[in-house]
Amino acid sequence: MASSRFPGKPLAPILGTPMIEHVFHRSSLGRGTERVFVATCDDEIRQVVEGFGGNVVMTSGDHRRASDRVAEAAAMVDADFIVMVQGDEPMVTPAMIDSAVAPFASDPTLQCVNLASRIRSEAELLDANTIKVVFARDGSALYFSRQPIPDNGGGELLDVEAHKQVCVIPFRRAALDLFHRLPATPLEESESIDMLRFLEHGHRVQIVPIDEYTHPVDTPDDLREVETLLREDPLVRDYLPRGPS
Repeated sequence: MASSRFPGKPLAPILGTPMIEHVFHRSSLGRGTERVFVATCDDEIRQVVEGFGGNVVMTSGDHRRASDRVAEAAAMVDADFIVMVQGDEPMVTPAMIDSAVAPFASDPTLQCVNLASRIRSEAELLDANTIKVVFARDGSALYFSRQPIPDNGGGELLDVEAHKQVCVIPFRRAALDLFHRLPATPLEESESIDMLRFLEHGHRVQIVPIDEYTHPVDTPDDLREVETLLREDPLVRDYLPRGPS
C-alpha cells in the first residue's frame, strides 16, 4: 500500500474491481493451481481479499523483496511448488502460469523459472520500471537490469531483440527457502531485482519466453492502459460474471 510510485496501488480499481482481486482470480484459473494466497503486511488488503472470499497470509512489513515475503508466507503452506505472481500483474493468464511450471516436469535439477516477453516499444525498453533480461542459448538467465540490455551497438534501440521479465516466478519449495536464507547481494541491491540474488550466488534461473502481451501496473498511467486492455479481455467474464463495469 505504501508504494512510492503509486500509493495504494494493490487496491486501485480496474473495471470497478480492485487490482489485487483481478490477480487473485486470474491466478486461480490455472490448470495446475491448487490454492492461491495473497501475502501482505497491510490490513487494508487483508480486509478486501477476505471480503471477496480470498485467502490471506499476513507477513512482516520489513521485507524489501517480494520473494522474501512469499518465502515467509510459503512456510505456512504445504506445497512442493510455489508460484509467485506479483500483485501488480493484473493481465496474468492461466496459460502463463502453466508455461512457467511446465519445465519442472522434465528437469529435476531446476530450481526457479522466470517468464519473459519480448519488448515491443522504445518507451518500454527505456522505462526503469521494466526489468530487462538477457539469457543464454540454454535458456538460463545471464542478467537482469532496469537499464536497456542488450546494448544495440549505436543503432536503433529495437534493432536488437530485447526481453522483459514477467513476474510469474515458480520455485521449488527448497529453492525458495534457499533464496530467503541467502544474504542480499550488491547487484540485487543496486538494481533492486530479486533474481540477481540467485544469480550472484551461482544459482540458475531458467527463462521461458512467452508470446502473450502483459503490462504490469507501476503508475496511474499504466492502470489506465491496463483497464483499456482488460475491457476487451474475454477472460474477465470467467471471474466477473456481470462483465466489466
